[in-house]
Amino acid sequence: MTSKIQSAYLAPEGLSESLLKEIDGVIAVHDRLILSSKPFVNAHWAQNIWKNPVTLPIDSINDAAKKLKSIQRNWGLYSFTMHRRAQLIQGKLNSKKFKAQPFPSSFSDGPLGSWCLLDENTVLASADCTSPFPSGEPSFIEDKDGPPNRAYLKLYEALAFAGKTPVEGEFCIDVGGSPGGWAWVIQKCGAEVLSIDRSPLDEKITDLKGVSFEKRDAFSLLPAEFIEKGQSVNWLFSDVICYPEKLYDWVSVWIDSGICKNFICTIKLKGEPEMAIIKKFAAISDSKVIHLFYNKNELTFFKLG
Repeated sequence: MTSKIQSAYLAPEGLSESLLKEIDGVIAVHDRLILSSKPFVNAHWAQNIWKNPVTLPIDSINDAAKKLKSIQRNWGLYSFTMHRRAQLIQGKLNSKKFKAQPFPSSFSDGPLGSWCLLDENTVLASADCTSPFPSGEPSFIEDKDGPPNRAYLKLYEALAFAGKTPVEGEFCIDVGGSPGGWAWVIQKCGAEVLSIDRSPLDEKITDLKGVSFEKRDAFSLLPAEFIEKGQSVNWLFSDVICYPEKLYDWVSVWIDSGICKNFICTIKLKGEPEMAIIKKFAAISDSKVIHLFYNKNELTFFKLG
């Protein structure tokens, strides 16, 4: 079996069934780790994808560590069996210690590979993975005082994946912004932000320099308003609760206008995911749709200029 593994997919907690529907050639499922005999695909419901895994025969803990270190320096363990042996191997590796990271984070220490034990004498390892976080799980230093809710962590993660953030001098729109967690992140980055929602922002967010708010239907906000004023929009963020089809139609208007180049939008889903609408988002030029660790039954759409 091990010689046939060409890709591996780590599912988010509770979402293995959604991920399995995207993958062909399934060989085995180990807890949340799905092994496939087919080359990797950009599965939307994967928390992390092991793109080019290799199997390594090992005869000891030291031998396993030696073989992993010969491939690269940094490794994250996903353990589903023989946990004690796996932890002992991980302890022998020269991997960076996984601490809570400040925002924004830098991943300049080199790529992070993923590995696991298939059995006592076999390691499965992939130096090339889609997530820079161990098992696709980021850990940021949290702010207990500034943001009004924990939604800011989702934007932290999204911007970490984007590899860039809004900066001073840029103008951003944040729809579905109440109570203000995303506006707080954007303002912290130094950019100006207009937040749109039917519910008000937390007062401590509206009091921040560079934050403005309009109480209105998010989807009534169209690019024509800004084109008429000659105002460019650098980023459009959306965490609004709505049907995915409605978000798609609205975002398409903004993309077609050409006024904004950077989009990060949460695709909220109810019950069984509708793959047809997810594929429509993914088919937008230069975009990607992924499941973030801080997503629940939702995906995040990226289109970055």
